[in-house]
Formats: sequence, structure tokens, C-alpha cells
Amino acid sequence: MQQELLHLTYNEFNELESYEFVLPQDTVIEGVFEQEDNEKQMAIRKLNFTLCMLLIVLIAVTTISYYFASATEMTLNDISRQTTVFNDENIELENQLDKLKSFNNVDKSMQKTNFLTKAKQVIEVEEVNSSSIAKNTIDNRKVFNWSIGY
Repeated sequence: MQQELLHLTYNEFNELESYEFVLPQDTVIEGVFEQEDNEKQMAIRKLNFTLCMLLIVLIAVTTISYYFASATEMTLNDISRQTTVFNDENIELENQLDKLKSFNNVDKSMQKTNFLTKAKQVIEVEEVNSSSIAKNTIDNRKVFNWSIGY
């Protein structure tokens, strides 16, 4: 039989092989092998694909949410900083306003009392000899009354 195979052409050998190919009995492996469950594997693949897509969608939503949360926090920080600056300016302006009000109050009181107006008439007085002025002494001591008991 081997000699017959040697004399065949390539096309004849392929045709012979495709139609009459039989494995010898000693090359077959014997044992218990698990049969493939194609339906189960397809269901697992579909489930894995679905879970992967769900995970990708959730990652995208989380990334977008984080972006908006960060942008909102940055906006709030900017508004807080501006508020602090305005409060500091307001305190400075209030101090200046208080100072101006006090100057205004002093000015009004000076206008009411007319301390700064010129004298309309000058009074001339004769010189007084200081030795002729009697020195009056005032007793600044208080009398202490003793009491018994409370």
C-alpha cells in the first residue's frame, strides 16, 4: 500500500487522503474528557460582555460626575475668596466711615460752640501785682467719723 501511495501524484494523494483517511487504532487517545457546552459558554460570554459594557458606562459617568464636582468646588472656592476680600474691604471702609463721622461730629460741635471765631472786641486790663493777692488755702482733708460696729 505504501508503494501505491508513492506513485500517486499530489492531487491524487489529497483526494485519497480526504476521502479514505482512517486513523490507526493505536494513535487514538483514550480517557474521560469533558464535553464542551457551547450554550453555556455563549451565555457566559454575553454576560461578561454586558457586565463589561456596564462597567465602562459607570466609569464614564463617574468621571463626568467627578469633573462637574471639581468644577463646582472650584467655583465655590472662588466665590468664598471673593466674599472674604469684600468683607475685608467692607471692614476698612467702615473704619474710614467711622473716622469721617467722628471728624464730622467734631466739626459740627465746633461750629455750634464757635471756638474758632475771632474776638469782636478786645478788653484791656491793668496789670495786677501778684503779691497783693491774698492766698486762700483750702483744707482738702475730709473728716473721718469713727463708728463702732458695722
